[in-house]
Amino acid sequence: MTTTTPPPPLAAPGPLTRLRLRTGGTRLGARSPLVRVLVVVICALWSMPTVGLLISSFRHPADISSSGWWTVLAHPFETAQWTVANYAAVLGSQGMANAFLNSLIVTIPATLIPISLAAFAAYAFAWMRFRGRTMLFVVVVGLLVVPLQMTLVPLLRLFLQFDLAGTFVGTWLAHTGFGLPLAIYLLYNYMADLPRELFESAFVDGASHHTAFLRLALPLSFPALAAFAIFQFLWVWNDLLVALVFLGTRSEVGVVTAQLNELVGTRGDSWHLLTAGAFLTMAVPVAVFLLLQRYFVRGLLAGAVKG
Repeated sequence: MTTTTPPPPLAAPGPLTRLRLRTGGTRLGARSPLVRVLVVVICALWSMPTVGLLISSFRHPADISSSGWWTVLAHPFETAQWTVANYAAVLGSQGMANAFLNSLIVTIPATLIPISLAAFAAYAFAWMRFRGRTMLFVVVVGLLVVPLQMTLVPLLRLFLQFDLAGTFVGTWLAHTGFGLPLAIYLLYNYMADLPRELFESAFVDGASHHTAFLRLALPLSFPALAAFAIFQFLWVWNDLLVALVFLGTRSEVGVVTAQLNELVGTRGDSWHLLTAGAFLTMAVPVAVFLLLQRYFVRGLLAGAVKG
């Protein structure tokens, strides 16, 4: 006599199944025409200010004052309404070229220094055991909530005592201190999720922490390093407050953001120069983001998912 096993009860339909039943089986995914249209509309709205800035930077001052930038789209091939004199004035007599160089001098070290220090600290918190490690990491994470504005006056007084105010070195130190907590936190989340078996095998083979850091942790953590590099570079390049406090507006040390503030003029009538200067300022951050964009999302999601 044979016995038959009754079939298992059917599971209740999930939320996605019920949604498909209501929509007649249509899958609302990335290939949906509605989603594509929404993405195109959002991208167009998001890019519109940049397009207007670019068009205005090539227009004559009188045209900018009398009409909107969209009016040139009616006759875009009329050469009389376009000019490159705004860029020539900005790069030449307005001192933007020197400010551009000063911004590079400030931004590149202010990005590399905190990345280097944070990588060592993140590895120590993730893979080294020492007394007070947890408490010290809690202090580092707690520094993320300290407002930057609270530290400007004490730091400026300290820099004045050591003759660092108005120098690039002082600005590098300030940006390094402001960026280190976030850098350590991001890199720690990534390094702590690296496969433990790799490090255990390296230590069994006689590798030191220095070797494991250089040969394993750094190469595997490149997405997180690139993500923080984008954040730090954009933050330092676009910063005005820290540059004004620790550098000032002298032409020898003035950065592009401070120079842009001067381009508007005392009466706010130099918008043709402001648009050209602003678009030149945007070129470097956009280039950096495009070069490192494939690591951006991977670095942001570092340590967000366990298992």
